[in-house]
This record gives sequence, structure tokens and C-alpha cells, in this order.
Amino acid sequence: MNLSDIRQKIDALDEQLLALLNQRADLVHEVGLVKKRDNSAIYVPEREEALLRALATKNKGRLPEKSIRAIYREIMSASFALEKGLCIAYLGPEATWTHQAARGKFGASVDYAAQPNIADVFSAVERNKSDYGVVPIENSTEGAVNYTLDVFADSDLKICAEILLKIENNLIARIPRDQIKKIYSHPQVFGQCRNWLRLNLPNVDYIEVSSTTRAAELAASEPDAAALAGRMAAEVYQLDILEASIQDNPNNTTRFLVIGHTTCVPTGFDKTSLMFNVQDKPGSLFAALAPFKELKLNLSKIESRPSKRKAWDYFFFVDVDGHHQDPTLVTALEELQRHCSFVKILGSYPKISATA
Repeated sequence: MNLSDIRQKIDALDEQLLALLNQRADLVHEVGLVKKRDNSAIYVPEREEALLRALATKNKGRLPEKSIRAIYREIMSASFALEKGLCIAYLGPEATWTHQAARGKFGASVDYAAQPNIADVFSAVERNKSDYGVVPIENSTEGAVNYTLDVFADSDLKICAEILLKIENNLIARIPRDQIKKIYSHPQVFGQCRNWLRLNLPNVDYIEVSSTTRAAELAASEPDAAALAGRMAAEVYQLDILEASIQDNPNNTTRFLVIGHTTCVPTGFDKTSLMFNVQDKPGSLFAALAPFKELKLNLSKIESRPSKRKAWDYFFFVDVDGHHQDPTLVTALEELQRHCSFVKILGSYPKISATA
């Protein structure tokens, strides 16, 4: 078979795919009408993840799971736009890692609203200016994003999904590497690239700014400057990638949360995030966590933050496997309440595999 014959077969398949996609779009439109009639949510994270898992299981061809997920991400993004124009608030400006995480989760067919800080992302969703928000919560190298934890303490919003994004920090500029006198970036990015910078550019000034996008903007406007940022920022500001993927940890990953007004129903493969404040007496934290061990519930994360209500008073943030409606976790939470002055479930949502 020659190249022309193969291309004709591809064209025929594309026609079939287009017809099927439009049939799917017609059904999506019907779904949107039903949801509008019943006042149901347009975005249903548990349905989305169940669909993606099922497709990965059914896939017997050459396409890897990552590609299947990417293709269907855009199909579902177009579906959101057909059902209702979704707006997603994110920590901006454009081309930040949070923007990239949001685009990776919701696709190119929905609207995005950049916010100047994490509190404003929460506010945009709380005031219904945006349907959902995306905020960073932790990095595998630098740890928790403390400000996100702090905002949760006073917000009624719920976590409805998580996003894992592999972070590849690049040295970007419009000048050769030997002409760089200063580098702009976010403080966490400097931390993620600490060893590479020490070995390769030890004598330049490192200047912390609010975001990697702001860093790229400054590098584009100053004659002796560079930035540490992602590929999207380099494209937006027309900067060259002088060195790619310079983070010290090749598996450097940031976890983001999708926040909204409701959490998810059980899927059988869930994670629950909660915060609590233990009573001020010896052994309270040990007693509070003991039920999770006794009931064989896996705690994948625990962080502490000052409550800001009184000196030496702390909130604890915990991620535990399971849904807050699961009987075993219900029992653990009841026991936890006995040892705490405050317990707040931040949300239960489908757990994402690091390889997905």
C-alpha cells in the first residue's frame, strides 16, 4: 500500500470520527437540557474520572493511556461548552503552572479567569463569578503551599478534584547564557532548581517575583535578564529555552486542587481532605490520629499551620484514602471528633494516580 492509499484511508476514518463526534455532541446537548431542567451540576468529576478509567481499561490499541486521556479531555471540554459555558478561575497571570494545570484538566473550550492571588480564586468561586477554581496545594520538592491551606480555614468551598502536573522548569531568555546577570522566578522554583543554579550560574542575582509568568515578562523586557519558567511562558513572551528541565528532581510534581460549591459522591477510589484542631492537652494529636491506624486507613499527608486565633494553636490538614461517606471512614471521623475542638471535611474526590 502506498502513501496515497494510506492517506485516503485516514481521511475516510476522519469523516467517520467527525460524524460520531457530532452524534456525541447531540447527546451532550440533550444531557445539558436535562441538567438545566433538574438544576444539576455541569461538571461531575466522579463521572469524568470513571469514564477515563473505563476508556483506559477498554483500550487495546497503540494509543497509550496518556494520549487517550488528552484526547478525551478536549472532547469533554467541548461538551462543557455545549452544556453551559464554564468559567474556571486560576492563580494567574496567563501561562503560570496553575494555568497549565487548569487547561490540562478542563481543556481549551471553556473560559478561564486569571486571579492575582489564591484568595481571589476562592472569592471568584464563592461569589459565582467563576464555576470552579484551581489552586496549588503542594509540590513534591518544596512541600505545601501554606497560603492555600490558610484560606481553606475560612472558606466554605469544597475540593471536588485534584490535578497532578509534572513541573519542568526551563532557563529562558533572549540573550546567550554567558550574558545573564540576573534571573527572575517564583521562590518555590528557585528552591526546585537550587543545585543546578549553584553549579551552573552561581554568580548571577536571583530575584524572587510573584509568578513564573511575571519572571518571563521581566526577562523579555530587560537586556541582561533571564527567567526560570515553563514552556508556555517562553512561548507567550517569545523567549528562547537556553536549558530545558533544570529542576533538581526529575520527578518534580505539583498537586493542584479544583474547588467548587459541592464535593463528589463515592467512586470506590477516593481521597478525603480534612482539617482539625486538637484539644489543648497532652497526647491529643496522638489520640486523634490513632483511629486511622486502628481502622487501617492510609494517611497520605499531614501538615500543620498556625490557626492565627491564639498563640501556639494549630490546624492540622490531613489527606486520607477513602470517601467521607465510607462506613470505616465515618467511624474514624466520629472518633476524631471526640479528641478535637474543630473538624472540617474539605472534600472527597477521585484519587488520581501519579502515572495517569
